[in-house]
Amino acid sequence: TDVLRAAIRESGVPLLTIEQQTGVQRASLSRFVRGNQSLRLDVADKLAAYFNLELHPAQPRGER
Repeated sequence: TDVLRAAIRESGVPLLTIEQQTGVQRASLSRFVRGNQSLRLDVADKLAAYFNLELHPAQPRGER
């Protein structure tokens, strides 16, 4: 999620534009970017596709 959060911030694309192009509500995007809320997997998948990112399962902390 950190990579996705950074991609949204660093893109410079307004949240309204992301909302219009992905269907993900701007309020949810805003809460996610601020770190106040996580995203459902289907929403994260939509955003990852929009930003040309590939999501991978998180590794357990001991295996990093």
